[in-house]
Amino acid sequence: MFGIDTTVLAFIVLAGFSAGAVAYAFLFTQMNNEKQAGKRLETIKAAETDRSVVKASRDRVAETAKRRKSIQDSLKQLDEKQKTTERVVNKPPLKAQLRQAGMQVSIERFYLYSLVCGIALTALAYFAGAPLLVLPGALLAGALGLPRWFVSLRRARRVKAFLNEFPNALDIIVRAVKSGLPLNDAIRLIANESPEPVKTEFRRIVDSQQVGMSIPDATLRMAETMPCSEASFFGIVIQIQSQAGGNLSEALGNLSRVLRDRKKMKAKVQALSMEAKASAVIIGALPFVVALLVYLSSPNYIMPLFTTSTGNLILGCSGVWMSIGILVMRKMMNFEV
Repeated sequence: MFGIDTTVLAFIVLAGFSAGAVAYAFLFTQMNNEKQAGKRLETIKAAETDRSVVKASRDRVAETAKRRKSIQDSLKQLDEKQKTTERVVNKPPLKAQLRQAGMQVSIERFYLYSLVCGIALTALAYFAGAPLLVLPGALLAGALGLPRWFVSLRRARRVKAFLNEFPNALDIIVRAVKSGLPLNDAIRLIANESPEPVKTEFRRIVDSQQVGMSIPDATLRMAETMPCSEASFFGIVIQIQSQAGGNLSEALGNLSRVLRDRKKMKAKVQALSMEAKASAVIIGALPFVVALLVYLSSPNYIMPLFTTSTGNLILGCSGVWMSIGILVMRKMMNFEV
């Protein structure tokens, strides 16, 4: 009985193993297929993820290239406009010089004033007893030299006054933009509240807006009426920001800081060159002082320089050489910052 039970038990165990083996044989294929399907699904998901990553990377590269090309095109256009502006600033016509000097004078009236100045200087030289050969030079100096020198002096003073106030105007624009005001309102604020000549220059920007010109183009034209590199910097910053985007308040704040640093550097250079300027003044005044002292002590000794043709020639040559020396010293003492 025990043997039968053992045989039956062994049979049952073998039958169970056989059934398990048959079930495993049938289920192995299904499990293997499910496993391979899972692997293929993971591969597809990974491929889709890689494609999305690659696509996103390509989009970023394309966007960066497009942005870079846009900036390059903008810089190229700005360079062309800057070259045109530099031609107007460096070698401006007389009409542009009058505008840059802030003079509301027409070309015809300026020529009339020049002619009157030339005639007045010639008459003054004639009544002072100057030789007849000097009178044409006095006429040219009065008609061409003095009026243009006056215009140049007015231009320099106006540019200096503009540079003294321009960083403050930029700081006001920065604070206005940070507080939420648009750029055109900030420019109108400067055009109404700032002192001259900053007020006039920003008023021209506002007037240009009213006739349909954009703010970047109007700011780029500021260098035509204000011949300094700082006005060009302002126009370039506004133009780049309008085309490439960015933080306008930060850009203008950096520009204001750069302008103040340039101003400090110019003041430092001027202070360091004061010794050389004093030496140049002493050297330039020395011949006149010596001539005056000799005239006071021995007038007969120095008068032949003024009464004879040889003396006049010596004085003329001395004046030319002295002028060359003064110009050379002036060139050595002036530095562009």
